Amino acid sequence: MSFSPDEVERYARHLVLSEIGGPGQQALKRARVLIVGLGGVGAPAALYLAAAGVGTLGLIDDDSVALSNLQRQILFDVAAIDRPKVQAGAERLGALNPHVHVQTFAERLTTDNAARIVADFDLVLDGTDDFDTRFAVNAACVAAGVPLVSGALGRWSGQVGVFEGRPCYRCLVPEIPPDAETCARVGVVGALAGVVGSMAALEAIKRITGAGEPLTGRLLLYDGLAGTARTVRIAADPACPVCTGADAAKS
Repeated sequence: MSFSPDEVERYARHLVLSEIGGPGQQALKRARVLIVGLGGVGAPAALYLAAAGVGTLGLIDDDSVALSNLQRQILFDVAAIDRPKVQAGAERLGALNPHVHVQTFAERLTTDNAARIVADFDLVLDGTDDFDTRFAVNAACVAAGVPLVSGALGRWSGQVGVFEGRPCYRCLVPEIPPDAETCARVGVVGALAGVVGSMAALEAIKRITGAGEPLTGRLLLYDGLAGTARTVRIAADPACPVCTGADAAKS
């Protein structure tokens, strides 16, 4: 797989990185990444994955851009208000990097369509804020053997983890919490979305290129108010209804 002169210049800072170089950039160009939810996590992650040269980006979201999104979802601008997020997002990403092919799904990912959609990609980045969707994404990724990068945020804190085989996301969150918070209800500082979305994109890039040590089986917890971060290891749940019996690439 060769690069055009434009691509060589565009990705010059990647090409001189020993951990990425030509082979890693080629892996990015071959990669097919599905971004579930173009919200606080997915919107900035999409920008960095497109800029990095991921060959195919899938965008799935059934929502339209609202004025309240613009405080943190910098993929969009005022002109995008009331437009479908996937449509406005695809245009912005195409303007940022015309070498990236963008597929759009103007629908919500559910247990009914997750397997069909996920099967066409080799990595999924989930930035949704509802647990039904997170569970559906996780189950589809485990069944298809597709790595899952999960990012979440609220108020002043966020988390990023990578799930592949066992443990899976349901090992971390066995049931939907009864007091689950959403950004609409409790608020979120806008810049936090950039931090968590960028970390999620970074984990996807590491996983695709083989650089460093991805957060596989680990969860990075970031506290924006304190300016601290820590990483904890996730234990596989022997009674997990999703990944028990699944072959794990790592544990």
